[in-house]
Amino acid sequence: MYFTPKTFDFLRALASNNNRAWFNDHKDDYEQHARAPALRLIADIAEPLAQISPELRAIAKKVGGSLFRIHRDVRYSHDKSPYKTHIGIQFVHAATKAAPRSSGSGNADLGRLDAPGLYLHIEPGASFVGGGIWHPQPATLKRIRDDLVSNPVSWQQATRAPAFTEFFTLGGDALKRPPRGYDPDHPLIDDLRRKDFIASCALTDAEVLRTDLVALLIARYQRMAPMIDWLCGALDLEF
Repeated sequence: MYFTPKTFDFLRALASNNNRAWFNDHKDDYEQHARAPALRLIADIAEPLAQISPELRAIAKKVGGSLFRIHRDVRYSHDKSPYKTHIGIQFVHAATKAAPRSSGSGNADLGRLDAPGLYLHIEPGASFVGGGIWHPQPATLKRIRDDLVSNPVSWQQATRAPAFTEFFTLGGDALKRPPRGYDPDHPLIDDLRRKDFIASCALTDAEVLRTDLVALLIARYQRMAPMIDWLCGALDLEF
């Protein structure tokens, strides 16, 4: 078993005591019941994930790897709670390049390369697996929309097939009106209005606690693979 009931106990307690003093007193619980099992999971999933795509990266490092930091970035948030109350894990595409911090010039995304990836979210009563491209840059978004217009059938095959829809639902932000330059009567206009090309599938607490969690995740990610493959194709990336 990777995660245990104590993982959920810790996250619930953190949600009720989201302050540095409490966290410092319970750092050992974080290490034992959250970070350590997450790193073990990342290490164990790396090889089977590579069977889905050798471009996907599972990096079991405390800092700078697949595991998100527990600390929140509160610089631009009204909520100053210092800690996330979930465990976040990302499996990025090898081509992914992080955006540099904004210098105040408005060019925070300069040099960023958008690429699709996979995600795992662990939270009591709200865990899920997901993947795709979240908040792509305008140029990336246009390439995806243009490819959707050019290849509507392959997009539908990737996201409307029973193997996908049995578990996954497309989500994210969308425009209220059709994007400029695209036919408002296009049969896939709802997809063209998307600002995010992501999908997710809920996980129950019992599923998160399974001893074969890696196998369960790989089975779900395989269902999502055609969508990730399609997005890679739209962006001329290997999959």
